[in-house]
Amino acid sequence: MARIVGVDLPLGKRVEIGLTYIYGVGRARSNSVCKRAGVNVETRVKDLTEEEVARIRKILEDDGSTEGELRKEISLNIRRLIEIGCYKGSRHRRNLPVHGQRTHTNARTRKGPRRGTVTNKKKASAKT
Repeated sequence: MARIVGVDLPLGKRVEIGLTYIYGVGRARSNSVCKRAGVNVETRVKDLTEEEVARIRKILEDDGSTEGELRKEISLNIRRLIEIGCYKGSRHRRNLPVHGQRTHTNARTRKGPRRGTVTNKKKASAKT
């Protein structure tokens, strides 16, 4: 079982895909780590040797933050925006999109499910 940065990588996946299970590692970073570690991206995680896993682990630790550190850093950045009272912080506080997206019809992921009180009132008045 390959365990890197506190994450168990899925054994049946290719190394390139398996590394993306680590928070902060996408396909591009995964490919660059494999290239630097001298690991073929086509290799399955279960076929990795301990030496290759150790090289990948060292590169990820040296490269930058991943998993817990990165989550903590991002949450501290958001908390700072909220505390200074900037526009982005107020959008975070109200659980609305931060980067200027349209909210009149979209943004359901961020805003949550629709509140159907108005539509229910219209249906009730139409029945009577």
